[in-house]
Amino acid sequence: MSELLPWVLFTAFVIGMLAVDLGFFHREAHEVRRREALAWSAVWVGLAVVFNIGIYATRGGADGIEWTTGYLIEKSLAVDNVFVFLLIFSTFQVPAIYQHRVLFWGVLGALVMRGALIAAAGVLLSTLHFVIYVFGALLIVTGIKFLRDQEHAPELNRNWLVRFARRFLPTTERYEGQHFFIRRSGVLYMTPLFLVLLLIEATDLVFAVDSIPAIYAVTDDPFIVFTSNVFAILGLRAMYFVLAGYLSAFRYVKPALAAILVFVGVKMLLTDIYKIHPLMSLVVIVTILVVAIGASIRTNRAEQRAAPLAAERGGGLPGERFEAS
Repeated sequence: MSELLPWVLFTAFVIGMLAVDLGFFHREAHEVRRREALAWSAVWVGLAVVFNIGIYATRGGADGIEWTTGYLIEKSLAVDNVFVFLLIFSTFQVPAIYQHRVLFWGVLGALVMRGALIAAAGVLLSTLHFVIYVFGALLIVTGIKFLRDQEHAPELNRNWLVRFARRFLPTTERYEGQHFFIRRSGVLYMTPLFLVLLLIEATDLVFAVDSIPAIYAVTDDPFIVFTSNVFAILGLRAMYFVLAGYLSAFRYVKPALAAILVFVGVKMLLTDIYKIHPLMSLVVIVTILVVAIGASIRTNRAEQRAAPLAAERGGGLPGERFEAS
């Protein structure tokens, strides 16, 4: 029973926070402003820090460092989810007032899916040791793909999942408030908002295939894996509303995520030859993120200084456009 108590308490905490979020703060649909998103981001990050301190205090420094590293990996990889969320919302022209509702239920589904995937990955790694090499190779390939992926944004309206769902239920032509389903003349209809939710869930499933093996490179403790993952996911909605207007400015985020994935993949491949200390992993990941953000800011400032000169010469700088993958 004592071993189950932390799981029970943590699950109760998550359910309670989600209930407060939807039942009190977001009972009525409204557009989430950046100030509100910043406040919620601070809440989720603050709670993660408090929980991490609790891990340090109750389980020791080694577990504490593993939790910090796992959280940073999941949090940084979640940025790529934000790019795709932005693409989905813009493609389907989702009104800002309904975006939080979609992300709330999307996060709820993501928590269930990731819990199942974490359990499955843990069983595989404990029973079939060679799977760690498969995961490592997968992360390296994914990281390289991040660097080489120059494809245009996919046509989401032709997505196979959307087509599959439309075979079972008819879809309304327009949004029906914040409803996912409506009934007309006894016939049940999906709204476009539900199709958006399906794509959000599918997106997280794809990213989870990369991120969950990545955290297992840091620790094989299921409690650390699950709780750090959950805290990263719980803050994903607020992160979206904070970063949505600034994503194009962080031009080196994609290469940074690629570098993190490759590093973690290499670490998994070397697990039986040389074990990289969790503190070293933490230092490497933080360094990659800091360098990427710093380089993005420096490049943007250089372009801003160059813009007036280019305008005087009649040239001008071409506008940049980020293409999510």
